[in-house]
Amino acid sequence: MLDRRDISIVGAGIGGLTAALALARRGAKVTVYERAHRVAEVGAGIQISPNGMAVLETLGIADEIQDRAVRGQAIELRRSGDGRLLQNLRISAIRTNNPWLFVHRSDLISVLHEAAVDAGVGVKCNHQVVGAEQSDAAVTLQFDGRQDEASDIVIGCDGVRSTLRSVIGLEETPAFTGQSAWRATVPLDSQTPAVARVYMGPGRHLVTYPLRDGRLMNIVAVCEKSDWHEERWDVEDNPHNMRSAFSYFAPEVRALLSRIESVHRWGLFKHPVARRWHSGRIVLLGDAVHPTLPFLAQGACMAIEDAWVLANELGTTSEISAAFEAYQDRRRDRCARIVASADRNAWAYHLRGPMRFAAQNILQIGKKLAPNAAIHSLDWLYTTDVTKS
Repeated sequence: MLDRRDISIVGAGIGGLTAALALARRGAKVTVYERAHRVAEVGAGIQISPNGMAVLETLGIADEIQDRAVRGQAIELRRSGDGRLLQNLRISAIRTNNPWLFVHRSDLISVLHEAAVDAGVGVKCNHQVVGAEQSDAAVTLQFDGRQDEASDIVIGCDGVRSTLRSVIGLEETPAFTGQSAWRATVPLDSQTPAVARVYMGPGRHLVTYPLRDGRLMNIVAVCEKSDWHEERWDVEDNPHNMRSAFSYFAPEVRALLSRIESVHRWGLFKHPVARRWHSGRIVLLGDAVHPTLPFLAQGACMAIEDAWVLANELGTTSEISAAFEAYQDRRRDRCARIVASADRNAWAYHLRGPMRFAAQNILQIGKKLAPNAAIHSLDWLYTTDVTKS
């Protein structure tokens, strides 16, 4: 049903390129428009859990991604001051055969881009979308300083500051959480365990995990009581500010922070999951409709799942509006649950006083009596395979 469909995708990020690949494999003519001068990703590391890997496996690119990634073995919850292990979440205990990867964003983007182009996808950079107009027969994208482009369908994968979200009338006011996050990477001189470590302290936490065959350490840190209101990911900060905020953390954390040469910082905002994901011939996915706080490592995976489900519905449903509605019906509740779970983690990671002491005791007891209970409580998330639903 996609053989004669002309589809435009706005945004050459993870969601946009996954959607492009999935649609092209179904016979659609796909063009991706990217505002940057080249397809690249300025971010650092991300985690792709088994639910996201299920899609990448079905698309036939999982092996290429694994070659550039670190296969995660565990998630360790640790005390901030001395680094004491509170809970060890073994990834092997997840009831799935799909791996959990720690991968650099640019490496994932590179694999997706190459696969999409090989599948016949056209990619046009330096195309900043400023608007769109719809008719019964087509939707026309308008660009800054470029010729308009018409197509049958437009998919907005243009992120948290989506232009197309405004085009279809989805105005929303994000709420600042009072928190800001830093991200950085540092080179490693020796091999490090393939684990993600979460150091939890009062009003702040810090996450580390290795990238690129263990040659690079990814660091993400979040602190409360921040007046940093810039939501963009590409704003640089002084590394001293990050070191100061985590100056009492475990020695191994301080050693990593001392080696940071550059760091980026952004404010954390809560966005409501959009009530409506489509209008006419325009549909949205990923951060354009359900931005999430970075406390469950599911932003990329949600976009990957969205992309597959949308491509599947468009490939099996002849009516565009019906396909869009089926896609929203399949995705909205799950994404809302993930966003809510990330919100809860934001609270749990930053406990203070007696509540923090009690929570740490519970984690240590659970580690001994029911070591897999915590990871199994997230089976609904990690064992879902949208390619088989």
